[in-house]
Amino acid sequence: MKMSKRQWLPGLVAILFLLGLPVWYFTSVEETVLDAPWENMPKRAAHVDHKDLFNGDFKTGQQVTAACLGCHKEAGEQVLHTAHWRWQADPVEIEGREGLFATGKKNTINNFCIGIQGNWAACTACHTGYGWQDEKFDFENTANIDCLVCHDNSGTYRKGAAGLPLEGVDLLAAAKSVAVPSRENCGGCHFRGGGGNAVKHGDLDESLYYPTGEVDVHMGRYDFKCVDCHQTKDHVIGGRSISVSVDNKNQIACTDCHNARLHTDQRINAHTDTLACQTCHIPEVAVRQATKTHWDWSTAGDAGKEEDQHHYLKIKGSFIYQKNLRPEYRWYNGLADRYLLGDPVNTGGSTPMNAPKGDIRDPDARIWPFKIHRAKQPYDTELEYLLQPVTSGKGGYWKEFDWDSALRLGADATGLPYSGEYGFAATEMFWPQTHMVAPKERALQCQACHAENGRMDWRALGYDGDPIKQGSQSRKRAPGIEHRAEGADHE
Repeated sequence: MKMSKRQWLPGLVAILFLLGLPVWYFTSVEETVLDAPWENMPKRAAHVDHKDLFNGDFKTGQQVTAACLGCHKEAGEQVLHTAHWRWQADPVEIEGREGLFATGKKNTINNFCIGIQGNWAACTACHTGYGWQDEKFDFENTANIDCLVCHDNSGTYRKGAAGLPLEGVDLLAAAKSVAVPSRENCGGCHFRGGGGNAVKHGDLDESLYYPTGEVDVHMGRYDFKCVDCHQTKDHVIGGRSISVSVDNKNQIACTDCHNARLHTDQRINAHTDTLACQTCHIPEVAVRQATKTHWDWSTAGDAGKEEDQHHYLKIKGSFIYQKNLRPEYRWYNGLADRYLLGDPVNTGGSTPMNAPKGDIRDPDARIWPFKIHRAKQPYDTELEYLLQPVTSGKGGYWKEFDWDSALRLGADATGLPYSGEYGFAATEMFWPQTHMVAPKERALQCQACHAENGRMDWRALGYDGDPIKQGSQSRKRAPGIEHRAEGADHE
């Protein structure tokens, strides 16, 4: 019996609707969301030229500070409460531990130069103060604040041991030049963290002093200063580094300026609940200068080995550097675990120093790009925890090349017992990549992740396979959950 048009037409319409709805959803162009990042840029007061405000000569950095605080009377007290001054955050709770913990460069260890305790004078060349040469440094004394390290715009100011100005620095010229911090001010320490240019971060190095737009679209194409994103109030600089911090206060994110759903293609917007902006927009780091990815302290001390700063140094051991480094990917919710002095080492594998928190079921986690720095560093084979040696100064490893002596000195400085038996343990340290943002034309395309042998290890991330093929029931969120966009900063 033939069906009439009136009978089969509704069924056909229903079928076409069911087939067409997902196609429309994933291919439609939603109403354009205006992205107005410039509205969120800091509006600075007009610069006050200081060249006629200083007279005479300055013999010490403290004399410059006294002159600065004579006008900026509130600045000293503000700086005293910042992490850049204290190298330690306020006490906070850490999940899985009892009590409160105040962490920072001052008291944690890493897998680069390891730690500052006992090595104060060498490490504090980057401190925003003068005279931190031992554990007795007075953090309440505003006279020792170094204003010039952040505000000198002469390009001639340099610091040495214990943060004191190097001999021959023209302090008067530096004082006359002070202005809003430049990339050179921030980069003088942050581009050279870990003992040299391009060592630590992967996405921060001296190529960012004067980058092209291909190296970093913000600094190169639009001439951003660091403080445009790391906005500052009362001398507290925006940003947080999981290399030292265990909380998520004072964080910054791409969405501080950019709309979270700015793409006109719905398929791309659908990814923003799962991927950090940086994952697509930072396809590679170390794009001009190679960054250190491996450091083996166990090979240090060999006087017969040829030295090369990118392969081997007698005082530090063996290295691997990589250029055009493809990041590794992990879930990250803005927080991280932290290895603290005395924590057990993983003798059966690698010990993570600051593993990012988050997984596929965490509504606040996204897939982030990381540089992972892998190292071998001293540990106590009897007590089974990492040790912090004294490397610089009297009796330090760099002078005596005696690990046992250096570790005993380190135990005295940290108060952590040392059994006298040591070895070298594998560790890894995670650095979120958030600089060296490529122009949008070079952002990752679909095939970078979803093709065969793409850059994502889907199973390691908790998927059954490529989610474009397998789907992801685990990633579905409960109704009403808003995903928080987190950012990351660097020590």
